[in-house]
Amino acid sequence: MIMGSFMRSATIAFCVAYLTIATFHNCFCNGKSNTICNETEKQALLKFKLDLKDPSNQLSSWVGEDCCQWAGVVCNNLTGHVLELHLQNPSTLFDFGSEVTALRGEINASLLNLKHLKYLDLSLNDFGGIPIPSFIGSLASLRCLNLSAAGFGGSIPHQLGNLSSLRFLSLKSSSFGLGFGLMDVDKLQWLLGLSHLEHLDLSYVSLFKEPNWLQVINELPSLVELHLSGCQLDPSPHLLDVNFTSLVVLDLSFNFFGTSTPIRSWIFSLSSLVSLDLSSSFFVGKLEGFRENGFEGPFPKVFQNMTSLEYLDLSNNELEGPFPVFLSNMTSLQHLDLSSNKLEGRLPKFLGNLCNLSFVDLSFNNFSGELLISSSKYVVYALETLFLSGNHLSGHLPDEFEQFKILRYFKLSDNLLSGSIPATIGRLASLEILELQRNQLNGTLPQSFGQLSKLKTLDVSNNSLEGIVSEVHFTNLINLRKLYASGNQLTLKVSPNWIPPFQLKEVKLASWHLGPRFPMWLQSQKGLEYLDLAYTGILDAIPIWFWNLSSSLYFLDLSHNQIHGEIPYLLAPPEGQNIYLNSNRFNGLLPRISSNLNHLDLSSNSFSGDISHFLCDRKDRQKNLLVLDLGGNLLSGEIPDCWMSWQSLIIIEMGNNNLTGNIPRSMGLLGRLQWLHLRRNHLSGEIFSSLQNCISLRVVDLSENEFQGSIPTWMAKRLPHFIVLILRSNKLDDVIPPELCRLSHLQVLDLANNNLSGAIPWCINNFTAMVRKEKQVHSIANENLMPDNDMPPAVVAASAPFGSKDFSENEVLVTKGNINQYDKILSLVTSLDLSNNIISGKIPEELTSLQGLRFLNLSGNHITGVIPKNIGNMGLLESLDLSRNQLYGEIPPSMSGLNFLSYLNLSYNSLFGKIPSGAQLQSFHASSFTGNKLCGPPLTKNCSDNGKTPEGNEGDDEGARSEVDWFYVFMALGFAVGFWGVSAPILFVKSWRYAYFRFLDNVWTRLVLLYVSKCVYIVQVM
Repeated sequence: MIMGSFMRSATIAFCVAYLTIATFHNCFCNGKSNTICNETEKQALLKFKLDLKDPSNQLSSWVGEDCCQWAGVVCNNLTGHVLELHLQNPSTLFDFGSEVTALRGEINASLLNLKHLKYLDLSLNDFGGIPIPSFIGSLASLRCLNLSAAGFGGSIPHQLGNLSSLRFLSLKSSSFGLGFGLMDVDKLQWLLGLSHLEHLDLSYVSLFKEPNWLQVINELPSLVELHLSGCQLDPSPHLLDVNFTSLVVLDLSFNFFGTSTPIRSWIFSLSSLVSLDLSSSFFVGKLEGFRENGFEGPFPKVFQNMTSLEYLDLSNNELEGPFPVFLSNMTSLQHLDLSSNKLEGRLPKFLGNLCNLSFVDLSFNNFSGELLISSSKYVVYALETLFLSGNHLSGHLPDEFEQFKILRYFKLSDNLLSGSIPATIGRLASLEILELQRNQLNGTLPQSFGQLSKLKTLDVSNNSLEGIVSEVHFTNLINLRKLYASGNQLTLKVSPNWIPPFQLKEVKLASWHLGPRFPMWLQSQKGLEYLDLAYTGILDAIPIWFWNLSSSLYFLDLSHNQIHGEIPYLLAPPEGQNIYLNSNRFNGLLPRISSNLNHLDLSSNSFSGDISHFLCDRKDRQKNLLVLDLGGNLLSGEIPDCWMSWQSLIIIEMGNNNLTGNIPRSMGLLGRLQWLHLRRNHLSGEIFSSLQNCISLRVVDLSENEFQGSIPTWMAKRLPHFIVLILRSNKLDDVIPPELCRLSHLQVLDLANNNLSGAIPWCINNFTAMVRKEKQVHSIANENLMPDNDMPPAVVAASAPFGSKDFSENEVLVTKGNINQYDKILSLVTSLDLSNNIISGKIPEELTSLQGLRFLNLSGNHITGVIPKNIGNMGLLESLDLSRNQLYGEIPPSMSGLNFLSYLNLSYNSLFGKIPSGAQLQSFHASSFTGNKLCGPPLTKNCSDNGKTPEGNEGDDEGARSEVDWFYVFMALGFAVGFWGVSAPILFVKSWRYAYFRFLDNVWTRLVLLYVSKCVYIVQVM
């Protein structure tokens, strides 16, 4: 933060020196005492230490007689009294392993014996959400209190208002998202007791319940610096007169003010402001109705009166229109951040007039046109940071880079820049970070890159660069730590014995041509943490030394090469590791793995043998693995019952192997499991009920196995979050349980190629996800891939420290009559496939309620009745297959309105009548309707005037005409056999004929006698 003028302010008494550094400590000079400390105070410190948990032994020096020599303790040189405690976490919140060095436990009240304590810093530690001890309000001598991000929770005690000598107060809460922290405040009246307060930081402390926050703070006349970031402030505080006119630094970022005018009124009345941060405050740009408050047009013009500003941050808002011209008059401006707004037009040339400007961030707006470098000598000599990423800038990179003498950070990613990278880029002698990724740059890398001796990060990934990269390109890059160049067609040609001048931490060279030999220069890189060499044409075996090197990597991707050989034990650093070795030619047994591994992908290789040694190794140690992908190998044998130590698993992929046996019962212990793929194996038996304990399951694919029995009803009762359920090509029988209708989130249900019977459940319209038309593209696999908060700390810390590689959603579905693989758009797919079973009954009318369904297949069953007349309501249908059933009646006219339909099969039913007219149905091939009694286009048979098939045209196309209806053939044959079997003997055998007529004569005689006798009886009765 730029604070030049406010540091010279006479109102800052003695905390000013401590406010100029990035960490929140050092309010006083930190020197060691020459006087032995007070005994009472030493005992107080020892009691204080007893209640603390110190995992990194930060307080190991707290032994011996003289506490003034202890780490973090500062005493008065004359009296020996303890004046300061510097116990902040030595690691920042952004350092990996910061939780390991944090102090924990409780704050002992023995601190009250430190009567002369003026400075207390416990920032950046982790006290587990305990409240701030109220007794701290009794440390009357305190002038500087820093509890920033120390893990305290609950309400801030009002007793802190008793610290009347306090000048510096930082209670910034540990933040968990935008504007949400662990602490809150009901009332701020206690602040009124801090009349000498100059620095106040309550960032991420919820002030939602305090509507009068501004009135209270207005009563602090000595206030110089105020930080209220993410406090959920009331957007419309009323303030008539501003008293805290000495305010120099104001941070109200990450709040929501909208178009509120009161808050704007008092902000812009602070004429002495040097630093103003209103980022992510959602100031809407269209403010024409607020002229009385100084707002005109899309960008508030009132800023032109704040000529003292040195620091201005309005990022992440809704500002619109062109770059504000009046900013050219703010000549004191050193830091300008307007990123993530909706500003448009060309980049302003007048920035060259702002001779003090050293930081400019205009990234993620809508600026367009060519990138023109100002010729002003001022801006090029002062500018250290220039961020222009995420715009629509086009044209070539300019050649005038030699003017940027002190430019250190230059970001132009995500634009439309084309052409080659100019050789003059090597003249940026001070450059430390250069980001040009995701543009349209071509040509090769200029050799002048080798002159950038201060360069630390180079990112040219995802362009169209090609050509040779040699040792010359890296000649003087002694400080290079991050090299990102994936997604280009570059070829690295260096000596086999080349030792680079740099020590890289992160390397991304995916899609480069590095092979066929494994890159030997990696052996010299001792501090590698991230390595991506996917698609690099390596045909070699991995040398033994590399496995020792890889044990320190957090991320390793060697996928999609042709690397061969066996893999030894996979080590991983304590913070976790993601390893992707898929799509190679590795063979042998699966390697044993470290318990710290997070993601492991060994799919599409040639690993063989059973997996018991892999899963059952050291069963007493819990594994932290989140993703396990062993699909597409040659693994055999049964799945061992050793899953009790793998309870962090979220994704299991073991499809396309030769696994046998049952699903082991211990899989039921995987309570966090969301994705289970076991397709195309030889698994058998029933689907174990133990899986019902995997209550987080969302995607299950058990297709193409030999599972038997009925579909378990507990799936719907215990696993309500199912999104994809695929059980096709097994030996399941019985009916489709109506309980499945409870799965309201289900998007894909595939039960094809089984022995299921009965009717389609009428409650099928309860599949809510198939009813909704509106869906969003999201990753089913990755949206919940982060571990739960109650996971072991090592797992949470290790969940992709460098950003994990997306899990491949490679769900294989049979749609449109073909086998298709769905990857990134799986969340948009809705499919219902019940084909090739023995399902009977009618198509339920409720099926037509599934208006979000895209693929429907009911073919190869015994379904009867008519096609529902409202089937046209299923407007998103892309594929419909009702073939090989016993449907009859006419095709509903509404079907012609299925505008997205690209596959249709109604063949081999008993449908009749005219095919409904309309461009949709007439676009399909005649084979879609064969085996029925239909007429009209696309069939060649014409319909009669009443829409029926003409007499004599029983068939429906040329193919149907040549087919034999065997039912009628056998009926005619049976009639002929029966008729001639009786008639032929009578006609041709004389004795049979006489006997037959005698029999008829006798029958007739008896009938006549019976009739006469009945008549006589009736006459007698009368």
